[in-house]
Amino acid sequence: MKLITEEQRAKLLANGKARDPLQWPVVKLFCPWGAATWLLSELNPDDPDIAFGLADLGMGEPELGYIYLPEIVSIRGPGGLCIERDLYFTPEKSLVAYADEAREKGYLST
Repeated sequence: MKLITEEQRAKLLANGKARDPLQWPVVKLFCPWGAATWLLSELNPDDPDIAFGLADLGMGEPELGYIYLPEIVSIRGPGGLCIERDLYFTPEKSLVAYADEAREKGYLST
């Protein structure tokens, strides 16, 4: 499975060009064998390997920041499992609202 569809990629790039601080996430990625989750809201138009989003690695410290997508793609788990895209994710609020809630709770809940 592709981590990001062409439609999502186009939306992420458009968000990256807009530079709106209240972007809504477009893609949710998760680790099927652990607690890591990423909500991506934009791609850097100058370097689309760099996304911006909310990362929760399952250690109680979710944070907003830049994510290097080739690193996410290279992650392998037991039996060769890979990071996956949540096919059913529908954002309900802005990325900042998710981040505020995640910091308060100590984890990302979607």
